[in-house]
Amino acid sequence: MLTILLMCAGVLIGKLLFPERWAGANGRLQVVLTVLLIFTMGVSIGRNDDLLRNLTSIGLDSALFCVIPMAASVALVYLVARRAFAAKEGE
Repeated sequence: MLTILLMCAGVLIGKLLFPERWAGANGRLQVVLTVLLIFTMGVSIGRNDDLLRNLTSIGLDSALFCVIPMAASVALVYLVARRAFAAKEGE
């Protein structure tokens, strides 16, 4: 919840207070901070002593977190597109 609130605050600040001329510098800063975040996450994972023992569990959880939302998205797009095309044919 805190993450969503922070993201919404960032959007509002970017839209209302952030000058347009700083957009390029902001983009570069985002890339640098994203690389730093990925690096620190790698360090954190690498320091985990139980990583090799838990690798299959982590992989299964990751696969489920990927496949379930992806399947739900595909199903939702399919249903919405089917309904939209059916409405268009009925005109």
